[in-house]
Amino acid sequence: MKVGMYYRNSDVRLEEQDIPAIGDDDVLIKVMASGICGSDLMEWYRIKRAPLVLGHELAGEVVAVGGNVDTVKTGDRVFATHHVPCDECRYCLAGHETACVTFQEKNNFTPGGFSQFLKVSGRSVRTGLLKLPDSISYQTATFIEPLATVVRACRTMALAPADSVLIYGAGLAGILFVKLAKALGAGTVTVADINTYRLEMARKAGADYVVQASEDVPAYLMQTCGRLADRVVISTGALPAAEAGLQSVDRGGTVLFFAVAQPGETVAVDFNPFWRNDISFKTCYGAAPRDNRQALELLRNGTVKVDDMITHRLGIEQIGEAFRIAAEPTGTLKVIVEPHR
Repeated sequence: MKVGMYYRNSDVRLEEQDIPAIGDDDVLIKVMASGICGSDLMEWYRIKRAPLVLGHELAGEVVAVGGNVDTVKTGDRVFATHHVPCDECRYCLAGHETACVTFQEKNNFTPGGFSQFLKVSGRSVRTGLLKLPDSISYQTATFIEPLATVVRACRTMALAPADSVLIYGAGLAGILFVKLAKALGAGTVTVADINTYRLEMARKAGADYVVQASEDVPAYLMQTCGRLADRVVISTGALPAAEAGLQSVDRGGTVLFFAVAQPGETVAVDFNPFWRNDISFKTCYGAAPRDNRQALELLRNGTVKVDDMITHRLGIEQIGEAFRIAAEPTGTLKVIVEPHR
């Protein structure tokens, strides 16, 4: 089978591998669509394990099941996720599933979503596979995982109806934050970014205001909304966004770090005003099975529409070009690889 082998962002090669053999507890999926995630482009994070086959936003058809598998059958259309929690440790039982050691350390995909066939094993077979309704295309299903991370983030920061929201970063996740925040009844939603194309995409997605991140964003909020934001989402690893975000939150508000800078990069924080003004800091990483189920339902019932976010669809033979396009912020939002195109 053909796979896209990652060496670095500028070097993703089309290579050949054997189709994975499955055991009694495994499932083999014919990958029909696999999205390129922003984390796939975090070279500092990926290159230390290269070469490897990436891809974790995927959907496909079940073509073989092990003898002990009774949750799916051949022919089922499914979404698959590579990390699932143990559901037994103290972190899982407290609702911190993505802090679970099993979740963080066990990858249940062989080799990865940028391949023509994928073996799913371990706990992902039982809790990481969701059957797709006929109304959900494979391409739409690639948004289940990224939308699920946003679902979890909105719950983590306790987003409530009428809250004002400021989102730093208008990439795929930032646009999903816009769509979900509006669907949940948020008041004003403002998006800050340095890229004009992505700001326009945020406006089309429903943002009430968009602003160049190079401007004085807190002053812009005061001018347009009359006050700072109840919920500030940092959806980019750029340090200036984190620094400005800390100055953009209203009293009693929350700053959510959805994306982070590279290891070793730090932001100096004077905690005194945050302490005095009852401001909270939150972080959010990944998505648990319950978040994936909720994301699928949001897509199924049309509460969140995502097909307008797909800007490119390429075959596996164009995997290098797909990564090059995905790394370009202008004219690109979501790149989907279709291994059997």
